[in-house]
Amino acid sequence: MIGYFLGWLALLGAAMPVAFSLAVMSVAWLIVNDQPLGAAAQRMIAGVDSFPLLAVPAFVLAGHLMNAGGVSEGIYTFAKCLVGHFHGGLAHVNVVGSLIFSGMSGSAIADADGLGLLEIKAMREEGYKPEFAGALTAASCVLGPLIPPSIPMVIYGVIASTSVGALFLAGIVPGLLTALFLMIYVAIIARRQNMKRHPRATAGQFWRALREAFWALLTPVIILWGIFGGVFTPTEAAAIAAVYALVLGLFVYRAIGFGDLPRIFREAMNTSAVVGFIVAAASLFSWVLARERVPQIVAEWLLGITHDVNLMLLIVNIVLLVLGCFMEGIAIMILMVPVLLPVMQQLGVDPVHFGVILVMNLMIGILTPPFGVALFTVAKVGNIPFEVLARAIVPFLVPLLAVQVIITYWPGLVLFLPRLVYG
Repeated sequence: MIGYFLGWLALLGAAMPVAFSLAVMSVAWLIVNDQPLGAAAQRMIAGVDSFPLLAVPAFVLAGHLMNAGGVSEGIYTFAKCLVGHFHGGLAHVNVVGSLIFSGMSGSAIADADGLGLLEIKAMREEGYKPEFAGALTAASCVLGPLIPPSIPMVIYGVIASTSVGALFLAGIVPGLLTALFLMIYVAIIARRQNMKRHPRATAGQFWRALREAFWALLTPVIILWGIFGGVFTPTEAAAIAAVYALVLGLFVYRAIGFGDLPRIFREAMNTSAVVGFIVAAASLFSWVLARERVPQIVAEWLLGITHDVNLMLLIVNIVLLVLGCFMEGIAIMILMVPVLLPVMQQLGVDPVHFGVILVMNLMIGILTPPFGVALFTVAKVGNIPFEVLARAIVPFLVPLLAVQVIITYWPGLVLFLPRLVYG
């Protein structure tokens, strides 16, 4: 099996996309072990044949519709009324705007791509350094998969056979804590550099901004009320979010027309197809690993190192952070959850708690070079050189890692809301 891992790494080093490299090495395993090639198609189809996974393309479509439908501008204006009067006002607006938008898209990249252009442009016009604006935009976009709805948590819930609703609730406190730590960091920098602050919004300005953003702000309320009120499942909530986003864009904000829909649907379909193929290819590779008993071997090896849960959590965090530098988050999740979750459960770690730890690690991974997806997205939308942005993101990793330590070793903070609702 070591030869297959080395071959996979060689393909990655040759710049082959992760999903294709996983599929190629899995097919190679089938050939070498004289297995029917039809098994590849069967396992890949089985990997995506899941009702909960239908939430992913629906949330992707909702995110694209929100970005195109004029929602970003309303959210940005509302966030500016809330925190624009702080030192470094637009930097705080960046974080609060991402916090609000995260309750609608479920995706870090949708946040970076949607609000990112608006935030970076406004900050540049006020004299902020482009690299600071871009790094903050990238760092704040990690809120997208923490605050429900969350595409990565849907995928983890499917793999781990864990309640998606409980995972959504578990992400709320870590998401709010991440926003708080980012704002504290911004406040420190803003005072040191005497960054600009805006006049406090008047009551009239606040109510106008709230009225403009009101229908968009209802999105997370509808989603969470429906899921936790037992009205619909997370998958159905994703479909409702997409329809609601479509109504907002067409009839409320009127930022898109029926002629724009083919382009929006095509973009959402392309994104969903990429995610789906990653899930399918990684599912096939995971099946190969299971046939080779890799999860059991890794579990025995890890438990041979230590049975101390705190030390094991530290090891797992380090492994996931390193993997996040080189691989796409969904692929890491599908490959590593079957390997690591049994070890975590054997040591008494709640699957919901581990899911939040995993997602937070993956979100830090999209910020770390050389393959940080969020960095590439922000560099593109903000027209910032990737190398410059990669250096600028480093200080913002400190508050994110601090949150990671807290949620890793304080499970009660993560599990408080799920236990409150589900018992």
